Amino acid sequence: MKRTDIIVAGAFALGLAAMHPGGLLPTAAQAASATSQAEQTTVFDIENMTCALCPVTVKTAMEAVTGVAAVEINFDAKTATVIFDPSVASGETIGTASTNAGYPARARD
Repeated sequence: MKRTDIIVAGAFALGLAAMHPGGLLPTAAQAASATSQAEQTTVFDIENMTCALCPVTVKTAMEAVTGVAAVEINFDAKTATVIFDPSVASGETIGTASTNAGYPARARD
C-alpha cells in the first residue's frame, strides 16, 4: 500500500467517525453486545428421540425457524438448547417446528 493510500484511508476513517452520532463508531465489542442483548436462550425437552438420526431431524426443524441463531441437541438428556431473536421467533414457534417433525418439544420454565 502506498503512503498516500494510507493517508487517504486514515482521513476517510476520521471523517466517518466525525459523522457518526457521538463522534465515534461503535466498536466490535459494542456491536456484539447489542446483538447478544437481542438474543434469548431456551432449553426444550424433546420427546421421541430414540436413534442417532433423531437429533439431526430436530436440529434441522428448529434451525429452519426464522430468527433461530443456533441449536444444540443433547441426545442423552433429550433436550435442545436454542438461541434465537425473540423479536423474530418465539419459543412456541420453535417448539411447534420440532413437534411437526415428529418430536414434541416443550420449553422449560
